[in-house]
Parts: sequence; C-alpha cells; structure tokens
Amino acid sequence: MSVNWLDIVTTLLGLAYILLEFKASIWMWFVGFLMQSLGIVLYYQKGLYADCGMEFYYLLMTIYGWWRWLRPVKAVGGVEAPSLEGGGGERPICHFPRRLVLPWLLLTAAVWATIYWLLVTFTNSNVPLADSFTTALSILGIWALAHKYLEQWFIWIAVDVVTCVLYFYKDIPFKASLYGLYVIIAVFGYFKWRRLMTHYNMITRPNVTRL
Repeated sequence: MSVNWLDIVTTLLGLAYILLEFKASIWMWFVGFLMQSLGIVLYYQKGLYADCGMEFYYLLMTIYGWWRWLRPVKAVGGVEAPSLEGGGGERPICHFPRRLVLPWLLLTAAVWATIYWLLVTFTNSNVPLADSFTTALSILGIWALAHKYLEQWFIWIAVDVVTCVLYFYKDIPFKASLYGLYVIIAVFGYFKWRRLMTHYNMITRPNVTRL
C-alpha cells in the first residue's frame, strides 16, 4: 500500500477544518479552501470522479460561506448582536427552516439520481451508488453550514459514515480514518453548537419565554 502525500496533507487540513467548525470559527472556510484545492487532485487520481467534481463546488461555497458568516446580524430590541465564540463569525446559529426540509430532500434525491446516472454512463467508477450519495448529500450539507444551521451536523454524520467506509475500500486510509473521527466530532459538534445557539438567544432575547 503506497502512501500518498496528498492523502496525508488533506487529512491534516481536514482535521483542522472540523475542529474550527466545532468552535464555529470563520477560519474554517480558509482552511477548507486549501483542503478542497488539494482534494481535486487526490480524488481524480483515485477515480472518485463525483468527489473530484464536488471539490469545485466546495471551493465556491468556501467563499460564499466566508461572506455569509461575515454578514452583520440585525440588532434585536436596539441591542447590537454579540459575537459568538470562534472569533470572527457574527452570524448566529439557527435551526434549518422547516419549510425547506421537503424541497431539499426532493432536490437531494434528484441530484443523487442524476450523479449516479452520470457516473454509470460516462465513467469507470466501481462505487457509483455510494459516491453519488455522499456527493449529493454534501451539496446540501455545505449549503446548510454556510447558513449556520444547527442541523447541518446530522447531514455530515450521514456523509461521514458512508465516506469512511468508501475511502477504506478505495485505499485512502488516512482520509478514511479522518472521516471516522469526523463522525465522533460531529456528534459533539451538534451539542456544542446547540449550547452556543442557546447562549446567543439568552443574550439577545432575555424576555422571551422558553417552553
């Protein structure tokens, strides 16, 4: 089994990325940009064509996410919204809008089917079902992360579990191990973000009665 330096470097960048995401730090977008740039080369070498194409989308989303997190938060009751833990990101953590759940589920299913068809028809991929699934779900996940939705952690848990198995199968052991760690961090990340969201709401809405 040969060691790929891109596997090692992107693994280290990925670890930094998930830890910054755990802290809700805006610097995760900068690290993510570097990681995705190198990931394009790695995935192409390994024949993970859907993941390779996905990296270009990720690059655009790192720019969008950085801009989105920096957008000022509207004041509540004349009080300026405070900065959250993580240094830099002013946008508060919030829930995924219920009105978007069904449309996004349908869109994700359509994207999954489309990518699967493209892989089967135009590539020699031997893992089209899993590769297209993680790609389609990641499209939703990175968008939800850019909007700082709490439930984005659930999306990444599903992606990380499947990706961990897939990368071990495709002989990318360092990245596979990283995604296994991602699953654990994502679970703790959900509770961390939920505490941050609760803290933010207590500061900005002290008189709101909580059920």
